[in-house]
Amino acid sequence: MKESVSIVIPVFNESGNIKELINRVITSCRNQSWPFELILVDDGSSDDSAEIIRSAVDESPGEVIGVFLNRNYGQHSAIMAGFSHVRGTIVVTLDADLQNPPEEIPKLVDKIINGFDVVGGVRKMRQDTRFRKLFSWLVNRMTAKITGVNMRDYGCMLRAYRMRIVKAMIQCNERSTFIPVLANTFARHTMEMEVEHAARTKGDSKYNLWKLINLQFDLLTSMTTLPLRMLSLLGTIISIFGLSLGIFLVVMRLIRGSEWAAQGVFTLFAILFIFIGAQFIGMGLLGEYVGRIYRDVRARPRYLIHETKGESSLK
Repeated sequence: MKESVSIVIPVFNESGNIKELINRVITSCRNQSWPFELILVDDGSSDDSAEIIRSAVDESPGEVIGVFLNRNYGQHSAIMAGFSHVRGTIVVTLDADLQNPPEEIPKLVDKIINGFDVVGGVRKMRQDTRFRKLFSWLVNRMTAKITGVNMRDYGCMLRAYRMRIVKAMIQCNERSTFIPVLANTFARHTMEMEVEHAARTKGDSKYNLWKLINLQFDLLTSMTTLPLRMLSLLGTIISIFGLSLGIFLVVMRLIRGSEWAAQGVFTLFAILFIFIGAQFIGMGLLGEYVGRIYRDVRARPRYLIHETKGESSLK
């Protein structure tokens, strides 16, 4: 069977980069032996990104397809919207900020052709702030530990997938989706390879501190119940500590008298606050999971496609 490639790129307010991005992707892929399609998903951009995508569809019919969402749903939902339109046997995802050069796409495709289900990029000489690097390192370590799949760079969206992996992901109905982790749950053969990484020259990063924290919560609670288990363990430890401390206070009261016990009133208050804090942490975690169950039970669509422009030449 002849291989074909679908490239899915979510776009959100990237008018400064998107023209160069499209030209570089098309130039890189036209030099290959496999046919391709470029699917650009506009994730509710408020700048000229949507108009630029429409122009690109007109200029490159059969190669460029535009998918326009009615509002901003987030990077991973936008990619899932793109997945619903792919026709290639191999699917590649890429960010629109040009930090991962499109010229790296053929390298990942070659690895998939050689028998891998998922190929992830590892950004070498990463051109990001120290805070972003540290946050990424922590997330990668945690994700590898929880999933059991030891990948070094889950945050790199330059990744390639076999079409059967993409079809399996589309069938998943949960609202919070972290695509690299979800793909690994279905993949048998995975690998990583180093890819180039460039500094952002136009536009701003869409992930501020608050969005990174939200991403961390989504990642943690969408793929594991470990926080609930850790909460149970923490509660057990605190209970044992409280019981031991109570026995100690009784013994010291008998040995030293009631005056000694009275002088420990504020210590008891401090311990009480520890217990109250632990309860609030537990309630917060339980609330997070219950909220996700509530959203999944409602089964609302991940995204709403406002318009699709262009037709792929892939069959």
